[in-house]
Amino acid sequence: MMSLKSSLAALAVVAVAGLGAFALMPAKTAQTLLPVGAAEAQATTAEVQAVEVADMTLGNPDAKVKVMEYASFTCPHCANFHSTVFKDLKKDYIDTGKVQFIYREVYFDRYGLWGAMVARCGGEMKYFGVSDILYTTQKEWAGSDDPNVVVGNLKKIGRTAGMDDAQLDACLKDGATAQALINHYEANMKEYDIKGTPTLVINGTIHSNMNYADLKVILDAELAK
Repeated sequence: MMSLKSSLAALAVVAVAGLGAFALMPAKTAQTLLPVGAAEAQATTAEVQAVEVADMTLGNPDAKVKVMEYASFTCPHCANFHSTVFKDLKKDYIDTGKVQFIYREVYFDRYGLWGAMVARCGGEMKYFGVSDILYTTQKEWAGSDDPNVVVGNLKKIGRTAGMDDAQLDACLKDGATAQALINHYEANMKEYDIKGTPTLVINGTIHSNMNYADLKVILDAELAK
């Protein structure tokens, strides 16, 4: 049996200058990353393996260009990217079928994990709508040092997206899913040796955070090949 309490690792964050955003720093093992009320949740290896975790995607799966974003719902630089770059990327390239967008969640802290669990709680159809709210209201929902307040804020967002408290409570207390998400995240980070967020992987090449004009040059060059 694998204990969720002993196997989840906590991550600390540090801000760095410029566009580069947040960088990963190792921290001590946490007692738990689940919200208050789920602290005793445990999951067996079989239960965790039974959970299917997929990266969330938008756009044409057959698109010539694949843009993968590594981002955290609690990273302010990711929120800025979402408001200043992603909206144009979606309008000009994703919605037009030129680019497939793959979103990979990064969990710097338990709030980021909880945000992802709420976003996923409504299924694929609601995921990016909830994600948009998480980014545009990041300072409001994640701004408290009180975990209970943050959980309450996240449940408000979930209700806005049409979920009820029972559904949200079940998602937030799902130890097997929490562990599966952590495992998926750790494997994703190793695939490209990601150091911070937001990071973009465009057709297999790693790029740091950038403005839309610079991103557009790279995408147009990839499309012209």
